[in-house]
Amino acid sequence: MNLRTGLVTLLALGLLAWFLRGTNFADVWLQVQRARPGLLLLSLAAVVLTFFARTIRWRYLLRPLGETRFRTVFRSTVIGFGALAILPIRMGDVIRPYLLARQERMPVTSVFATVVMERVLDLVAVLALMATYVWGFAGEATFPARLLNPIKVSATIAGGVAAALLVMMWILATHPERIGGIAAALARVLPGKLSGRVGRLASTFSSGFAAARNARQLALAVLWSFALWICIATQAWAVTVAFGILMPFPGSFLLQSMLVIGVAVPTPGGVGSFHEAYRLGVTTFFGASGDQAVAAALVTHLISFIPPVLGGIVFMAQDGLSFGRLEDLASSARDREGPAANEVPVLRSPGR
Repeated sequence: MNLRTGLVTLLALGLLAWFLRGTNFADVWLQVQRARPGLLLLSLAAVVLTFFARTIRWRYLLRPLGETRFRTVFRSTVIGFGALAILPIRMGDVIRPYLLARQERMPVTSVFATVVMERVLDLVAVLALMATYVWGFAGEATFPARLLNPIKVSATIAGGVAAALLVMMWILATHPERIGGIAAALARVLPGKLSGRVGRLASTFSSGFAAARNARQLALAVLWSFALWICIATQAWAVTVAFGILMPFPGSFLLQSMLVIGVAVPTPGGVGSFHEAYRLGVTTFFGASGDQAVAAALVTHLISFIPPVLGGIVFMAQDGLSFGRLEDLASSARDREGPAANEVPVLRSPGR
């Protein structure tokens, strides 16, 4: 674990150094001073709203497992994302469902599985919103001509993947036993070690999709996923415009798809990778200068950290937890749940 933490820290520092190469720090500070405070406050409010949206959506996914208290789900969500922002190797992804399962006395594996389903819903929303922007709002006046066609092809593929995921989700939600059949078929053609991994993942997915058999609850979870990612897009858009970068609001759907790729790199809170993804997005597609992009990336990342870290510290103090204790809980959960805890797909909101 210490070696992994050290390697992840070195990766974060290396990516951050790459992001800051050639930066004029005096100009970056000037850009920060000129940023519009009203839009920065709007961005902060949007971050807070994302946690309410996450809580409401998660309760819909959890409902077939039993009734949950809004307060408990909200607090577990904030603590989990606070841990994601600070602790290495995505411990927050494990801590959040483990805390909730322990407090609401639910099966831990089933709660982990709802987090897997959250990731699928996140992917559907991000890909669909990106496709909507590229085909509905973008054109040659928006993108360099050399990039327009490749982006439209990518958006078409993304839209198709999103639609396929929704169809697959509906089939598996209403007939979760089919997952076992798919896993069994794969196991016959895969090597022994890999087939065992597929079997364990199938068990996790079966539990999660079984929790979404109710068509109404699944539809509401999908709708709240779009609401969630529109809030996340609002957060990035408000900071971007506050720094004078001319990005239309729908353009944030493209930017956030790039940020999702950035935070998939397993550094604490996406440090370095998030910043470089943001810089690349706004300089390539929206005409930002290098120092303007660096300043906006740093502030966007900072604003996304403030609510979960401060809220997480407050809730942890009330529950008698520390970050060290959270690490112990995460290790305990990984040992107890094995693949279910270690193989939760990565799709976090930008900056966390």
